[in-house]
Amino acid sequence: MLTRDFDYELPPERIAQRPAPRGESRLLVLDAEGPARHRRMRDLPELVGPGDLLVVNDTRVIPARLFARRMPGGGRVELLLVDKVGEREWDALAKPGRRARPGTPLDLGGGLTAVTAARPAEGDGRLRVVFSEPVEPHLDRLGHVPLPPYIKRADEAADRERYQTVYARSPGAIAAPTAGLHFDEELLAAVEARGTAIAPLTLHVGIGTFKPVTAALVHEHRMEAERYEIPEAAAEAIARTRAAGGRVVAVGTTVVRALEAAARDDGTVPAGPGRTDLFITPGHRFRVVDALLTNFHLPRSTLLMLVCAFAGRERVLAAYREAIAEGYRFYSYGDAMFADVSRSLLALEARRARSAAAGRDSPRHHRRPEAVVDVDHGDAGGAGVEHGEQRGEAAEGGAVAGRGGDRDDRRGDQAGDRGGQGAVHAGGDDHHPGAAQRRRRRQQPLEAGDADVGVPFDR
Repeated sequence: MLTRDFDYELPPERIAQRPAPRGESRLLVLDAEGPARHRRMRDLPELVGPGDLLVVNDTRVIPARLFARRMPGGGRVELLLVDKVGEREWDALAKPGRRARPGTPLDLGGGLTAVTAARPAEGDGRLRVVFSEPVEPHLDRLGHVPLPPYIKRADEAADRERYQTVYARSPGAIAAPTAGLHFDEELLAAVEARGTAIAPLTLHVGIGTFKPVTAALVHEHRMEAERYEIPEAAAEAIARTRAAGGRVVAVGTTVVRALEAAARDDGTVPAGPGRTDLFITPGHRFRVVDALLTNFHLPRSTLLMLVCAFAGRERVLAAYREAIAEGYRFYSYGDAMFADVSRSLLALEARRARSAAAGRDSPRHHRRPEAVVDVDHGDAGGAGVEHGEQRGEAAEGGAVAGRGGDRDDRRGDQAGDRGGQGAVHAGGDDHHPGAAQRRRRRQQPLEAGDADVGVPFDR
């Protein structure tokens, strides 16, 4: 797979420099088939329903951008704290790097000083910074909001609140999980009023999320590990949702990475902490996530590749072109997209059920329409490679990831009945895919590898 296959042209004026009010952004709804639909974030409760689960990332962005002066000389140095490695030591990115070579003393003001040092593993643009005392107590006073470089302005007081989700609880991120920036308390309450549960997990967004892909071949890129934690309550909520046939809706790519990294082969998600360098590209077998709310991401980024893996490269890039033509705003402070691949599975199961009843077809012999397959890259243009013949073959061979046999069969039959009646529109209570469909969905080969922040420093 070529990195350039995930490129697109974005006019600079489409890059959002300031956020819309929470809940007021535009929302492009991308179903697995049919045209994209144009809605507003306030309409999200119509796209979820009873039995669904919204999983959010409650990481809190720290004011990780610091400005220092060299001693002596006074040349200004900008630091972005990346990873804490000791009580007083952090790995960081520096700009300009020539002013922060190992051994450079720095004055950060307010009595806080530091000295730069070499790192054991060099060549990644980072350096070690040893502070005179723990830096965390100074961050609220000295630190700045780490806005991405495509926001062409200095951070302001308002960004301290706006570049943070309303449910942020656990400090540690150096960039926001931007899909969550669209929610206010009113919108969250409206989602819950629909009967959709909400469960938080934590993934501290770090350099792994926004590290640019410089390799010509996608598989040559290496993700950097990021820390996550899945609470017991979230793991239990996911289990209940899957058992009942509801959808797991990820708010942001960071939630997708945490869930898919933690998931076992049978799709269950254990509670606990972890680190993940999972790189999700087309061909990945999604074991947990059924729908995704996400922002519009940078060309050639790992985040765009993840979204293409979920909803199909050609389908996603066509949606991006449509969003540009329709005046959507892109990146961290921009608009959002809701990708739901489950409804086409419902329709497919219904067609199979009707054909099988007539003695004309079976999953073993079912063929997807050629139009939905991106032949060049093996990902999905519509229902997706992950959603077609491989699932049918996996189920035919009996390689079923556990939802429970009789219960799954009943839900599959119910899904067929609803699909036969054409009731697969958004906002109704009848849009959940049957569990039998989902277990086939989890049988594709796994290819190893939400916040959309770009590259905080020129390296």
